[in-house]
Amino acid sequence: MHASIEAVHRFALRLARDASAAEDLVQETYLRALAHRDQYTPGTNCRAWLFTICRNVFVKGAMRDAREIAVEDAELEAMGAAGVHGAMVASDPTGTVFERTDVDDAVRKALDKLPEEYRTVVALVDIEDQSYAAVAAILGIPIGTVRSRLFRGRRLLQQDLLAYAMDAGLITARMGPKPR
Repeated sequence: MHASIEAVHRFALRLARDASAAEDLVQETYLRALAHRDQYTPGTNCRAWLFTICRNVFVKGAMRDAREIAVEDAELEAMGAAGVHGAMVASDPTGTVFERTDVDDAVRKALDKLPEEYRTVVALVDIEDQSYAAVAAILGIPIGTVRSRLFRGRRLLQQDLLAYAMDAGLITARMGPKPR
């Protein structure tokens, strides 16, 4: 149970982006879980059930625009991501940039900057280790939408973290257009 509370708190913090609001969100999540415990099916993924409640509490409490952001051509996105990855490997072949402690803070900040629909999916899949199917159920969206949001969210994180790494001098800026 303790591990679930910590996981729900981490997720709430990613949603709310504020420690106090996250604590309120966790409290409301557990109050609703207790009130509706008869709706939980024993033997199923309890954490996923709690994540679903947490997200629903967050969405219902927040007054925001629910429009989807159009996703560009997935093939072009994939080619761009591969290019960035190739340049990163060329600049830092041993991957030592990821062993630095200041990178952890940069990752947290980059994740917090993501739009909510991407941040939520990235947090559930990459941080809370939920399957695509579980995330689709938690968020009430198709698996294809989970995949596209995850891809897009990771791409945005990649761009932000690459800019951080270049600004911090952790990698060289060999990714720009080549002079003619």
